Amino acid sequence: MPMSKKIFIACDTNNLNKVKKIIKDTQTKKLKIGYKFGLEFFNSKNGRSFISKFKNKIVFADLKLNDIPNTCISTINALKDLKINYLTIHISSGLETLKAVKKVSGKIKIVGVTTLTSLDSRGLKEIGYNKSVSQLVIHQAKLATKAKIDAIVCSPHEVRLVKKNFKKEVITPGIRLSNTNDDQKRVMTPKEAFKNGSDWIVIGRPITKGNIKTNIKNLINNLK
Repeated sequence: MPMSKKIFIACDTNNLNKVKKIIKDTQTKKLKIGYKFGLEFFNSKNGRSFISKFKNKIVFADLKLNDIPNTCISTINALKDLKINYLTIHISSGLETLKAVKKVSGKIKIVGVTTLTSLDSRGLKEIGYNKSVSQLVIHQAKLATKAKIDAIVCSPHEVRLVKKNFKKEVITPGIRLSNTNDDQKRVMTPKEAFKNGSDWIVIGRPITKGNIKTNIKNLINNLK
């Protein structure tokens, strides 16, 4: 299984030493690994400077931009000194913003966030959406196609629906090595997610909590 499965390791911490250990202990030739950094690490004391020195690593900046076009454009321009490969933006920002961001993104792949994996249909109703999760994700995938962005983030449960409406990369969080729910509602195992058509999976706590090297071995075994 050399480099065939693509995994983003979620570095969801503001602790620089923890991040360094995650990167060191997840090195393997059996998987293609990138590293996802969210707002917590980017906004930490040493986060941005650490990422600026990153070399020969795939960097996924999970900043989930959600603003007017000019603000999102300015943000992307401010990030161009970093070697970022992927950058997230909420598809709910709207078609105008998505198109504007894509136009100035350069080598950065723009990743549209559909519906957060912490939300189910009940959660969507609470914030004013009348569509089901599936209906909303299909609508968002069509919008992403129209905006010509590079990738989509969605739950592994919606990958097949998304692939019918979006023909580029699909990245799926909500990955657990076993079917246990925590704060994420729509989860799946790595093997199931790839079987459904995920191009990349994002996995955090099941790898970064406890013995990281052992967890990576368990992930590799899970994918066999």
